[in-house]
Amino acid sequence: MVRSVFVLTPAYNAALTLPKVFGRIPPAVRERVARYVVVNDGSTDDTDGALGRLAREWPQLVALRHPVNRGYGATEKTLLDYAVAEGSDAAVLLHADGQYSPERMLDLIALFDRDEADIVQGSRMAGDGALRGGMPLYKFVANKSLTWMANLAFGLRLSEYYSGYMAYNRRALTTIPYGKLGDSFHFDLEMLVMGRVKGLRIRQVPIPTIYADEVSHLNPIRYGFDVLGVIAGYRRGRYHRL
Repeated sequence: MVRSVFVLTPAYNAALTLPKVFGRIPPAVRERVARYVVVNDGSTDDTDGALGRLAREWPQLVALRHPVNRGYGATEKTLLDYAVAEGSDAAVLLHADGQYSPERMLDLIALFDRDEADIVQGSRMAGDGALRGGMPLYKFVANKSLTWMANLAFGLRLSEYYSGYMAYNRRALTTIPYGKLGDSFHFDLEMLVMGRVKGLRIRQVPIPTIYADEVSHLNPIRYGFDVLGVIAGYRRGRYHRL
């Protein structure tokens, strides 16, 4: 059983959603988590105030801040650097917008407890509930199409590559040179690619699809081109040289 579990949260203009996400973390998860780390990535709303109020209820909460917005991938690097430096045995990325279920966090951690994985991704496409959960049809079709292309390129059989509900054990965090990866939203995809290159065990668990009143800062068209760029980079050997 992994002991030092860190929950890592990138937060950008998340003053309204962040307290709701923490409020959904079940007691069984709280018993396993050693530290919650949130990076405020240059927010212009009251994310700092929300973190201050949360800290009064969550004594294990550590709040870090980027003075200016540096991007999703750069924020994850700050979070992962902290987890590695502080001796985390497992780190789970929990987004601040509410799209990924804190209630399913133990499903991801369980694969580390059984030593069955080095990287775990919560997949919305592993079951048949993506559309029922409100995923727009164009996103569903794009996800399926890009996943088919990625599986063909990487030689894997993942149900998707584009969920940000990611978890890493210490072996993954100390093996992957994540500091050399991109600073944008395709960072999680690049982590999966590097896991493939480094021969790490990648597993997925089904998670529900949630589309409600959250605000996404991802541009889907730009992200689609970023995905194609990662696939092309892999074919050219870029990630093998890192």
